[in-house]
Amino acid sequence: MTEHILFLTGSLAEKQVHQVLEKMQPDFRYTIHQLGLKVAALMTAEMIGRRLHDTYGADRIIVPGRCRGDLDKTAEQLGLPIERGPEEIKDLPMFFGKEAHKMDLSQYRVKIFAEITDAPTISVDEVVKRAQYYRANGADVIDIGCLPGTAFPHLEECIRTLKQEGFKVSIDSLEDDDLLRGGRAGADYLLSLTNKSIWIADEVDSTPILIPEKHGDLSTLDPAIAVMQEKQRPFIVDPILDPIHFGFTESIVRNYQFRQKHPDIEMMMGVGNITELTHADTSGMNALLLGICSELNINHILATEVSQHACRAIREADRARRIMHAAKEHNTLPKHIDPGLMTVHDTTPFPYSFAEIQELAGQIKDPSYRIQTSRDGLHIFNRDGLHTARDPFDLYPKLNVENDGGHAFYLGIELARAEIAWQLGKRFTQDEALDWGCASEHNEPTVDLHTFKPAGTTLQKK
Repeated sequence: MTEHILFLTGSLAEKQVHQVLEKMQPDFRYTIHQLGLKVAALMTAEMIGRRLHDTYGADRIIVPGRCRGDLDKTAEQLGLPIERGPEEIKDLPMFFGKEAHKMDLSQYRVKIFAEITDAPTISVDEVVKRAQYYRANGADVIDIGCLPGTAFPHLEECIRTLKQEGFKVSIDSLEDDDLLRGGRAGADYLLSLTNKSIWIADEVDSTPILIPEKHGDLSTLDPAIAVMQEKQRPFIVDPILDPIHFGFTESIVRNYQFRQKHPDIEMMMGVGNITELTHADTSGMNALLLGICSELNINHILATEVSQHACRAIREADRARRIMHAAKEHNTLPKHIDPGLMTVHDTTPFPYSFAEIQELAGQIKDPSYRIQTSRDGLHIFNRDGLHTARDPFDLYPKLNVENDGGHAFYLGIELARAEIAWQLGKRFTQDEALDWGCASEHNEPTVDLHTFKPAGTTLQKK
């Protein structure tokens, strides 16, 4: 039997809901009911319970995404399931398509080794603090980096303290003495051993990460691999990823060639050579690098946050590995799975055209300002007219708020957000912060700018 859905909306949006659903040609029957209010976003669960007297034989009810209140209680009252739809009407097709089947991001295969590159120069307490930060952002292993020619008297204390705190730990050095000390202190992994230093693996229980004795020459890995396989000891191989213009493409080929030759050997990729040494947004780089790891079954990466522009690289790598794992498990492209890596852009930044905004503006009968964006720029409108610009300063003289500091401040904040969203290609929604994806998930705002919004309903033009 075909499902029947009841859509609740306001008078201003009713026509558009009809248009979007007709264009969708859905495989369900639907009824659209205007609940007796102008702005759908002002709908509440309590209002639905009071005003909805006929459910039109529907199997479930969908309400605007910004509808507030306890919908479960109202659903129980009406005897029908109630669900919040998308915040924008134009997103209904997405809501009934891809978003209706959100993928599980709790699973992943790639382990993130997060390196504390300056461990010899900071205290044990600072090492633990940094490790806690990395773990909170997704790291599975804390990598203790050693510095050439720099004494590291508290190396053992760092490792033992981290182990007591429940961390998995690796020691990262090309000096045999550092690796021995780290392994004897309880490090879980050794970065990195070559054929010349493979003997260290016999002295400790740590799992070694093997690198070519001669950079770029995979054949120099063979003796070390043979030793570990003969001893039936676990190990990981890192063919080394080189920076762009210093062998990057060749090193990608090298990783591919190694995987073709050894389909079952565990591998590592040091992604920091790209994220740290390329001035571009790291979210996109992590997406691409973790995509390569997914295709080649590389289940370990070494990541860093040294350069200031790479300050969220661990968090981005965590989100990227989950997205790529979900895409691989479902045999699909890494699209419409999760927006966390869309830190600078949005998939659909401008849901409404200028013509549609003009049509909406013509229906407004109250003095409250609405702000929207389209490809053409910023638009602000109320009953007195529509104003469009690409620079908020061009709009200020038209708003008549010179003598109302609170309204002027509020408008300034919202128009600034709208300008940023328009410039970057992000979705702007009035009275809501811009969505920066995983870049802002752990950044708690110190001030809620909405507390400065004047009391009352919405901004009133004097």
